[in-house]
Amino acid sequence: MAAALTFAILAGGAATRLDGRDKGLEQVAGRALVDRVLAGLGDAPAFVVANRNLETYARHAPVITDALPGHRGPLAGVAAALAHADTPWLVTVPVDCPDPPPRLAARLLAAIDDESVVCAVAHDGERRQPLFAIYARSLATSAAEAAARGEGAWQWQQAIDAREVDFSDARAHFANLNTPGEFAAYAERLR
Repeated sequence: MAAALTFAILAGGAATRLDGRDKGLEQVAGRALVDRVLAGLGDAPAFVVANRNLETYARHAPVITDALPGHRGPLAGVAAALAHADTPWLVTVPVDCPDPPPRLAARLLAAIDDESVVCAVAHDGERRQPLFAIYARSLATSAAEAAARGEGAWQWQQAIDAREVDFSDARAHFANLNTPGEFAAYAERLR
């Protein structure tokens, strides 16, 4: 099944575990984390959903902001991304995951095997990874309404009958960086 898709990198969090520093702009071995994520996405168009440091993010990729004020959580970013997307499908990834799973979009898209499936989400063998998902653009209104109600991404995915896709063979690719220690350990692994 061939379909046009866009990636949205979710970078709108408050980074409380990183002393408020913007995770996506933190340097790891000489590169901003957002650049590492972008490099792992391939050639599909991508943009960043951010709520601060917009001009800095714009040096890396086009940027949009959440429609809801404050840090309302990842679903607000998904809603903004769906409203902005101009392709039939949108794939989301978090900015704090430097090594997205290989073939993420292709594997998620393969789970969309009939028109009743409007969302597929990665499962790492232990738990759902709700920020690694593909959505039909038609879900923009539903996502915005759920975000306005304060729902989380996982809760909303349940409501829209998201299909889980087995990524247990790629579990290490879901590791994310949240603390100074995790950034340091990742930089050490790159050496």
